[in-house]
Amino acid sequence: PPPGFHLESKESSSLLQTAVSVLQSSYLDSTSQDGFRYSQAILVENNVFLSELKAFAQAKEAAGYSQEELEETFAFLLFDNEEEAKEVCQTGLRVNSSSISTLGDPAKGVYISKYADCLHPRPWYHGKSGYIVICKLIKGKVKVVSENYTTSYTCPSPGYDCHVAVSRSNLTSKTSHCQAFQQSQYYVYEVSNGSTAERPRQICPYIVI
Repeated sequence: PPPGFHLESKESSSLLQTAVSVLQSSYLDSTSQDGFRYSQAILVENNVFLSELKAFAQAKEAAGYSQEELEETFAFLLFDNEEEAKEVCQTGLRVNSSSISTLGDPAKGVYISKYADCLHPRPWYHGKSGYIVICKLIKGKVKVVSENYTTSYTCPSPGYDCHVAVSRSNLTSKTSHCQAFQQSQYYVYEVSNGSTAERPRQICPYIVI
């Protein structure tokens, strides 16, 4: 792994408890409380990403962002295997990594899930397992955009850091899973001097579970 990066398997149950409480407080569907079992948590300690998250926050604070806009929240990525999960912890979440394009051009930003039980266009089936990367996220200035199903993708909005879909008050467990997944994504980007960062600094991998 690159210098300053290591994954630490803390067998201590406290990290697992922390991770589980983050996940459980981020469910879309209350019935998910009984639906998932989590077995092992690995702390991601990547000094580069942590310092860049801090630098992002400081730069935005200097630009007059509110405390609410600078608040750290959590967002989630699902991977089928451990190698993919570890890779994103080493290289970060980079543009061109998403098959979704409804909230913005996937070549200019990244997609990450708001809900810990809605991580894939298809629902989980009994017995499925995977690796969730819990990330710290600073949303910054959020712009609500209409979903765009055309191939002329929505571009990052100047003066903003994140797109979310027009809020659907009817987003429930009855909504089709694919629709719920797409509508509950954050589209996150970082634009400076007219060009978009390959890896937005405002997302920092935190725990693999």
